[in-house]
Amino acid sequence: MRKTATWLSALVVLTAALAWVLDRAFPLPQPVAPGVRVLAEDGTLLRAFPAADQTWRYPITPAQVAPVYREVLLAYEDRAFYYHPGINPLAIARAGWQNLKAGAVVSGGSTLSMQVAGLLDPYPRTLTGKARQALRTLQLEWHYSKDEILELYLNLAPFGGMLSGVEAASRHYFGKPAAQLSDAEAALLTVLPQRPSEWRPDRYPQRARRARDKVLRRMQALELWSEARVAAALHEPVAALPPEPPMLAPLLARRLQQQCPGCTDIHTLIDAGVQRQLQAVVERYRGRLGPRQSMAVMVVRNADLAVQGYVGAARFGDMTSHGHIDMTRAVRSPGSTLKPFAYAMALDQGLIHSHSLLLDTPRYGLRYRPHNFTGGFAGPVSATAALQRSLNLPVVQLVEHLGPQRWVSALLNAGLQLEGAGVQQPSSAVVLGGVGSTLESLVGTYTALAREGLAGSPRLQPHEPQQRRWLMSPGAAWISWRMLAHNPWRALSQVGETPWVLAWKTGTSYGYRDAWALGVSPQWTIGVWVGRPDGSPSPGDFGRQTAAPLLFRVHELLAQDQQELPQPASVTQAKICWPLGTAVQQTDNTAANCQQSHLAWLLNATAPRTLQQTTMLSQPPLLRSVWVDAETGRAVAPGCAQTGQMLEQSHIELWPQPAEPWLKPEWRRAQRLPQPADDCTRGRTGREVIMITGIEAGSHLQLPPGRTVLDVDLRVQGATGLLNWYLNGEPLAEQSGQRLSLQLRNSGDYRLSVVDRAGNTDSITFSFQRGSQPAAATN
Repeated sequence: MRKTATWLSALVVLTAALAWVLDRAFPLPQPVAPGVRVLAEDGTLLRAFPAADQTWRYPITPAQVAPVYREVLLAYEDRAFYYHPGINPLAIARAGWQNLKAGAVVSGGSTLSMQVAGLLDPYPRTLTGKARQALRTLQLEWHYSKDEILELYLNLAPFGGMLSGVEAASRHYFGKPAAQLSDAEAALLTVLPQRPSEWRPDRYPQRARRARDKVLRRMQALELWSEARVAAALHEPVAALPPEPPMLAPLLARRLQQQCPGCTDIHTLIDAGVQRQLQAVVERYRGRLGPRQSMAVMVVRNADLAVQGYVGAARFGDMTSHGHIDMTRAVRSPGSTLKPFAYAMALDQGLIHSHSLLLDTPRYGLRYRPHNFTGGFAGPVSATAALQRSLNLPVVQLVEHLGPQRWVSALLNAGLQLEGAGVQQPSSAVVLGGVGSTLESLVGTYTALAREGLAGSPRLQPHEPQQRRWLMSPGAAWISWRMLAHNPWRALSQVGETPWVLAWKTGTSYGYRDAWALGVSPQWTIGVWVGRPDGSPSPGDFGRQTAAPLLFRVHELLAQDQQELPQPASVTQAKICWPLGTAVQQTDNTAANCQQSHLAWLLNATAPRTLQQTTMLSQPPLLRSVWVDAETGRAVAPGCAQTGQMLEQSHIELWPQPAEPWLKPEWRRAQRLPQPADDCTRGRTGREVIMITGIEAGSHLQLPPGRTVLDVDLRVQGATGLLNWYLNGEPLAEQSGQRLSLQLRNSGDYRLSVVDRAGNTDSITFSFQRGSQPAAATN
């Protein structure tokens, strides 16, 4: 007896040792890593990527599956799952008897563990193969717990086509997660792995119904479900969606999947409902664009910088429009979209208020002379009008006061991505799009208008921290937002309508290559780009016409903001007067000097004076103190007064000299300043600065072919009364206006001078070349 026990013990030890050796020699195959799922904020599947074996498999645990599915699966497939060691002899014997009795294979004795072993290590349908399956099953039970084996089955079971695992099957056939399966759906997915190709509900709904109903009746026969419950499930139709994965935010999904190799579930902050509507709006809007044009749209929730909508291309995968390129991250010229940040910085520096007088006038004598989009000039304009109309010359005026290097450094410090030569050597051209940036970076910077001046980086995933950088004060942010929050259809708007809460700005890059529109409401910041990804121009497409309508449509589909942004305590409103630009109470002689009044937003109760051009060498002051004869109203210089003459001091506000051509005659300097009372005053009064325009100093003029005379139209800014013109010292005809039509016939160097009635002068030099004339024809 003792000897027998010894032999048995030795046999057990040898068997265990052999099993250990075999386990090491033939390790259990590991399942292929599942595919990648990119999920919306609420868990909705945005896009999936197949596993390495090209099957659609989404990871899931038993706790994440609907309890009814686990109940049906164990009842139908393996009721003793938690009790047998992987192989159930009773089930095998029962299946053998049923098959023998029927004369065909009508039942199998495989347990769930045996099925998992077969899925991990497929075997041939032979006795040797069955033996290998049995050994693999015991090996499986050795390494894994029952719940882990069940989890492997839930992830590996075949469900037809390239579907593997119950989660992928539920998503593709029913459009919902496995946690929401109904009784009938659970029954169908329980039996489908037995014959996945023959019982697919999307191809063979009648076969699938018969197989499903068999499972439902078994649940009643086992007295696990009531007759009424089974009857209700039997009445449920078999319907399946086409097994195609969803394609929401596909370029974002690809971006995150590439950034996270080895990840299975990637969570985003995308709102699935917003994303669906956004893609639908873009698809409809695509019809008005050319076949080579694309679009990008980004929607950010201001409260936490969460990206709720992301469209990187007009049509994902389209070869003609380069639909594989994510244009939210493409570096392009931002056009005029940087202009609001110049106005905001000027507000913080105390240079302007919302209705400061700025100049949209020609920049004579200056090296940098940009043009407006329309090609014309508006003359004197308010800061609000200049920003809303996206005029180029006023914002260049501001950047020159701020300093291009200082302004660009502030944008970079706030986190705005800027690239190109304009970053290393900034000039005033930067504000007009002379650098490169991305839609994503612009959207993040624009959020500062609704976030008390704090710019941020758009957040794509929940774990990303909120990165905030100071760009402007809360007051400057609010005033800038208010300046841009104007109704684009205000001409059609009704009195008493709800306030327009979307501040918006458009931009167009040089050569019509990029059309931009950015909008900020209290809740949302939206960015839109339209253009060709290859950088070629789209003639006639510009921001206001091409990108802005899409911006407004996107804003309409979002949850609407009901109120404006709260006004900071640092912002007040006051009446200001032009031309000086100061508040009414700061203006002397208000009746005469307040030639235009505006209701302006002031930061820290500051109403700065009107800015002049920083690059003009000599500029007459805008506020002039003059002593006048009380009786005649003529100017009298100090020291020139006669005995008994009554003098009064008058403070006269003057418009900037470059604005003269756009002013009413009575507002011009010649009419505003009193005439000298005598020669003594005329000699002591400071000279006014006048300027010849029409020919730049140092110009080289050439006669066009076929012409004998070059006609040049000239004007004078700031002149008073009759003008005396001199060409190379020789007088020309006296002019009563401020224009001269000069005719040039002979080549040479010229000096042109002008003197007005008050003795103010200006002079320029230029050269003229007739060029070679064609010889006369001969016969």
